[in-house]
Amino acid sequence: TMATQWMERTLDDSANRRIAIPEAFFTADAILELCMDVTSGVVVYPKVMEKRLREELPFMAAEEVMLQAVKKGGDRQDLHERIRNYAMEAAQAIKEGQDNPFLEMIASDPAFGLKKEELESILDPRRFTGRAPQQVEEFLEEELYPALEPYRDKLNLKSQVRV
Repeated sequence: TMATQWMERTLDDSANRRIAIPEAFFTADAILELCMDVTSGVVVYPKVMEKRLREELPFMAAEEVMLQAVKKGGDRQDLHERIRNYAMEAAQAIKEGQDNPFLEMIASDPAFGLKKEELESILDPRRFTGRAPQQVEEFLEEELYPALEPYRDKLNLKSQVRV
């Protein structure tokens, strides 16, 4: 109808709009209620987070490891293939319940020319976050907290999901 009516308001969709728009808000409210209910009992286990980080960070840092080894004179193609093979072996070891041996494999390979201490400095998690911590703080202080302030008395409401 838009082409024939030249964007004029018609009544051909008014019944649909009267139903669909309010229902969209009810749906959004229900989704937020479910999110509140699901996240109300969240428990954070820092030791588990550290364990997962130790398992996965070496894979995330593989490119940086290769770049540092290339700076020390290593052959990029050869190092890339070695890292790929070590990563596959390490992933299999993790799947079998072992600790991640990726760093030990690289540290013991003379083609990389990197000591364990150098590898550990490459694996500092803060090197991978950039400005994210500062950006989060800025967002919270400048945007979120001021927006929530008028609703402070309602922030302690509990979700009551009944299924």
